[in-house]
Amino acid sequence: MKTGELILLAQRIRALSQNGLIYSLSEYDTERYEELLQISNKITSLATGLGEEIISSYYITEKEYVTPKVDIRAVVFNQNEEILLVKEKSDGLWSLPGGWADIGYSPKEIAQKEVKEETGLEVRPIRLLSVVDMSKHPHPPIPSYVYKFFILCEITSGEFTQTFDILGKGFFSLDNLPPLSLERVLPEQIATMYEYGKKPSKDVYLD
Repeated sequence: MKTGELILLAQRIRALSQNGLIYSLSEYDTERYEELLQISNKITSLATGLGEEIISSYYITEKEYVTPKVDIRAVVFNQNEEILLVKEKSDGLWSLPGGWADIGYSPKEIAQKEVKEETGLEVRPIRLLSVVDMSKHPHPPIPSYVYKFFILCEITSGEFTQTFDILGKGFFSLDNLPPLSLERVLPEQIATMYEYGKKPSKDVYLD
């Protein structure tokens, strides 16, 4: 079994066990669900090489029904039809501006906020281009189960500024992309953004 398949299996076991802990009315069932959480940690540890203590500390035990995390990515083109990318401090690789969705913000507001924080540019969200299930694409496996939103935006004002967690930013053509942070975005996803960004009549891409 491939690493990604193992982590996906562990994620599913964890979700089922955490949901079971929420609704369990029996001490015996609670023990079983807690054991399933330990099994999930073990599988994830074997798949990633990280210690079980690290895996366990990564997760917050949910008090409500477990759902996917949401990653918002802004798709911004310039007048030369080049796409905006930022160089992440965490891995030194490039990605679309964006990050985890924050409570209290809509998807559009997250896209605007992330572009402003990471580049200094002001943008206006135009439309949703794509929603993908990370596990159905060849991203490197991570512990979280993630949905990715890609939102087309247009620049309204501003200029590039320095930020503490971004090493660089710039516009790139599809045939001249820098090394990408594959956990965040794939080359084929950027190609899809080019295709959908140029064709307003195309329906939103959904997995």
